[in-house]
Amino acid sequence: MHFTPTGSSWINQVERWFGYLIDQLIRRGAHKSVHSLEDDIRAWMDRWSADPKPFVWTKTADEILRSLAQYWRRISGG
Repeated sequence: MHFTPTGSSWINQVERWFGYLIDQLIRRGAHKSVHSLEDDIRAWMDRWSADPKPFVWTKTADEILRSLAQYWRRISGG
């Protein structure tokens, strides 16, 4: 059995990758057509793949659990 800390599933990495795409290309770009947007996304993906950077989790499981507990107390009024 392997413990996976809360917030460290592979889907979080996929969401972060799309966040980079949105921040670095889509919000900053001006695309005149869907075809232009698709071409820009493919070019961005090619640049990303040419020099990939691994996602590194910077919090320990205990830090994540503490953060979640604080959040729960805040939203639950306790």
